[in-house]
Amino acid sequence: LSHVLLLLLLLLGQVPYKTKAGRDVMAASICPACSEPCVEPRLLPCLHSLCTPCLRNLETVGEPNRANTALRALCPLCDAEIALPPGGLGQLVPDYTALGRGGAAGTTGCDLCADGAAAKRCQSCGVRLCLFCCQAHRRQKKTASHVVVELESSRDCSQAGKPFFCPSHPSEELGLFCEQCDQPMCQDCVAERHRQHPYDFTSNAVHRHGDSLRELLRSTQQCMSTLEDVLGQTDSVGNAIRTRAEAVATEINAFARGYVKAIEEHRDRLLKQLEDLKVQKENLLHLQKAQLQQLLLDMRTGVEFTERLLTSGSDLGILVTKGVVTSRLAKLNSAAYSTHPNVDDSIQFSPQERAGQCHGYEVFGAVICKAVDPTKCTLHGEDLRSARQNELTGFTLLCNDTTGERMGRGGEAVMVTITHKDKKDCAVKPTVCDNGDGTYHISYSPEEPGLYAVCVYVKGQHVQGSPFIVMVKSKFRKHRGMFHCCTFCSSGGQKAARCACGGTMPGGYQGCGHGHKGHPGCPHWSCCGQVKRSSECLSGFPSDRSQRSLLRTVEL
Repeated sequence: LSHVLLLLLLLLGQVPYKTKAGRDVMAASICPACSEPCVEPRLLPCLHSLCTPCLRNLETVGEPNRANTALRALCPLCDAEIALPPGGLGQLVPDYTALGRGGAAGTTGCDLCADGAAAKRCQSCGVRLCLFCCQAHRRQKKTASHVVVELESSRDCSQAGKPFFCPSHPSEELGLFCEQCDQPMCQDCVAERHRQHPYDFTSNAVHRHGDSLRELLRSTQQCMSTLEDVLGQTDSVGNAIRTRAEAVATEINAFARGYVKAIEEHRDRLLKQLEDLKVQKENLLHLQKAQLQQLLLDMRTGVEFTERLLTSGSDLGILVTKGVVTSRLAKLNSAAYSTHPNVDDSIQFSPQERAGQCHGYEVFGAVICKAVDPTKCTLHGEDLRSARQNELTGFTLLCNDTTGERMGRGGEAVMVTITHKDKKDCAVKPTVCDNGDGTYHISYSPEEPGLYAVCVYVKGQHVQGSPFIVMVKSKFRKHRGMFHCCTFCSSGGQKAARCACGGTMPGGYQGCGHGHKGHPGCPHWSCCGQVKRSSECLSGFPSDRSQRSLLRTVEL
């Protein structure tokens, strides 16, 4: 019925093939952004085609109000940032390929009835026709003279041969190409805006521009081939990464299983060691307890017998048994026993201590039964009893256990106080450095000379040798003179040159000389007479030597 009605309309000439603007009656291609039929589709610089309503809704970026700044937008399909023409969206290139597609891509239906499959094409109208509409097309008076051909190529099926009309002059077909403006135009455009511009027919211009496009196409295809190869390589590398990651994961799992096995075995060994240590301590306690209980029982028996003898025994009985009782009680009183338990509860676990290897894995953690004994801890150092004012000095604390054996680990509570003997408000703040091996380095810098009391505590108790006195001397006094053999040599024979050694020479020389009176017989300092080169200068200190003005000698 629809075909009959369409045939009647065609015969009456009431079905136009094109509008005044030259657009097809059928809907154009679908806009990929809004999924609606394209209305005046235009091409973006990224080669995506959008309809005009979608172009108006593009999301712009940048500062559109800023002078000399091109308006930029984001393509909704590829998110590429594109520059819009200064004249607006109307200057974008129309997408004639979208205009030439009737319906969805790949559709080869009839442009008139939209029901049958297109089999022919009218070269005059540019429409595709099914067999039924083709017969009606030939019977209509207006189209009877049109040439209808078979659809033989993809070019025909895609309606590439359809005429396109000028947007400025809708009734004129675009058949010319302006070389200067690089755009198609109609005959009216030549007379108006493209006068004196070089132009040619589109059929001729397409060959020149088509060759450059084909060259660019081949170059782009080569780039595509390269990109495909790179993508293939990336896929191969990705597969290799996944394979390698799986292999490494297998190694990690194997390592973890071995490590867990080693840790579990080390744990069992530590627990067994702890159990053995507990049994050993308990056995020692039981032995000590049994000995003390037996000694207590013997003493109680002796005490009860002696009390009964003294309270109810006769004088003769007391005198007769006195020797036995005295011997027994004396033996009980002289029995040696410990007033403290022979063992203590000093059992600790040190998780950071190295415990060797187990199945090739290094393990940590050890059961420690040593306990520090402050009375067995000792102090060491050359500067233990002396120090210098405003100079850093220090000593070392060595922590030992109850047997005097070195602890071999740190972590003990060490406290040090240094206080001036005469100035109670003058205290020095020491620094305690735990070396982690049972030794602790204590450093300090006293600001005042004098005697200081140093107290060293471990677990709140004084260590061996604590407290002790430190003598803090004043700053080291450097020599102001020179270390010479004699004044005569160092001064070049000057008679007025003197030396603190007090020596003189005959002939009016006021300084010392070899073999003369007062010379110490060895090299010495001219400022204080000290014979040791690295000694402290004593000039200015009280001395039994008569003080006199000294002339500093010069080194020759």
